[in-house]
Amino acid sequence: MIALLFDRGSTQLPNRANSDRSVDVIEKKPVELALAWLVPAVGAAIFVTIQCFSYLNDYVRSGGTMQAVTFGPAALWGVSFFYGAWVVPPLLALAGRRATDWAMLVLGGLLFTMSTLAGVSDGLRDGGHLVALELLAVTLPGTVALIMSWRHIRLN
Repeated sequence: MIALLFDRGSTQLPNRANSDRSVDVIEKKPVELALAWLVPAVGAAIFVTIQCFSYLNDYVRSGGTMQAVTFGPAALWGVSFFYGAWVVPPLLALAGRRATDWAMLVLGGLLFTMSTLAGVSDGLRDGGHLVALELLAVTLPGTVALIMSWRHIRLN
């Protein structure tokens, strides 16, 4: 038994190091998928924060002559609901069932597509730096998460 404990950390026995799966408490694949979906969620939050600061910077630079953007209650709830929905695909990934895997893929793909389209259109209106940020922070990790989700579904 003690020899087994020492062998697990040994570099001489790479095949035997992961042979005892009874020690794993959490399956690795659902956690990897959840982390893959959290990255574009954080990227979307970073994008919208920088977009707000970019607008505020332009507003202050214009001396207050620029028309202020105002949101009604429905728009504020809609934005809150949209960015809050980014938490659902990682949670669905952790559930690890076939139906939740498909829901993760569909909902994550929808959020990814809507964020990319909205971010690029806002970036074209407000500045090219926002387009680059959207593509780097949401589109690239979202594409990776979609590919990982699709491969996970295909393999299971």
